Amino acid sequence: MTMPHHALDITLTRPLTPAELHQATRTMPLAANHDATHLLALVPAKTPSKALNRLRTQISSLLPIDVITTHYPDPSGQILLNVDFPPATHTALQATADGAGQPLHLYLQLALHRALARHASAEADRLDRAVQHLLTGTTAPHLLTALGRALTHAPGAAPC
Repeated sequence: MTMPHHALDITLTRPLTPAELHQATRTMPLAANHDATHLLALVPAKTPSKALNRLRTQISSLLPIDVITTHYPDPSGQILLNVDFPPATHTALQATADGAGQPLHLYLQLALHRALARHASAEADRLDRAVQHLLTGTTAPHLLTALGRALTHAPGAAPC
C-alpha cells in the first residue's frame, strides 16, 4: 500500500536567501513563491496531522518557519494549522486553557474560530456602511450596474 502525500503550505517569517532555499531543498523537495516567503511541500504520511509534524521535525532547524498549514481542507472543510509557540507563550496559553477547562488544542481552535467570526462580521459591517454611503448619492440599480461593470473589469475576472 502506498503512503498518501499531503500538500502543506509553509509561511516563513522572512524571505529565504538562495543558500537557505538550496539547503532546505536538499532535505526535501520544496516549491517557493516568487519572493521566497512561502513554500509548498508534499509530505508522505498516514494523516495530515502526521504530515505537519513530520515536516516541522525535518526542516524547522533549516528555515524561519512561522506557520505550516494543510494546503487543502479536510473532508469537514477544515485547514489544519501547525504553530510552534515559544516556551513562555505556550506556558501562558496552557494556563489559560486549563483555566477554561479545555485542552490547549481545543482552546486555540475555538479562539481562532471566534476571531475569524469577529473579522467576518466586522468586514460585513464595513461593506454595509460603504454600500449605504454609496446609495446616498445614487440609486440601487445604478450602483448594481456599476458594481457589475467593476467586477467584470477587475483583474482576474472571467471575461464576459
